Amino acid sequence: MKCQLIAAGTRLPEWVNLGYLQYARRLRKPLALELREIAVSTVAKEGAAMQAALERGDYVVALAVPGKSMDTAALSAWLQGRLGSGRALKLLIGGPDGLSRQCLDCADLQWSLSPLTLPHALVRVIVAEQLYRAISMHSGHPYHRA
Repeated sequence: MKCQLIAAGTRLPEWVNLGYLQYARRLRKPLALELREIAVSTVAKEGAAMQAALERGDYVVALAVPGKSMDTAALSAWLQGRLGSGRALKLLIGGPDGLSRQCLDCADLQWSLSPLTLPHALVRVIVAEQLYRAISMHSGHPYHRA
């Protein structure tokens, strides 16, 4: 299944790029993770660029503090349901000012990683790691030791 992380931010510290790549490279099957960076701008411009990256039929997840919180087991179960759906998965990470109202409104799910406000650059690393952990958990890989 194709999974695209659409994230605001193009010139991030090297540790962010390395952290993201560490997990994205591990994710091949059944979930291939791809990063699409959007230039940081106004929330409206970021939102328009994100909306332009979406295709009809995509399952859209907006990363948002007030969204649905899931523990690792719930994320793993949810992801298994998505894998069988046949719909591409698109995850939206806003810039320093968050996501536009249009991105939040078009999302099939709003997912909260934490009630804390996290730096948008760090969120892409956390999302990649959590997707890898959820896939590992389902497949019985020793990476996840709950």
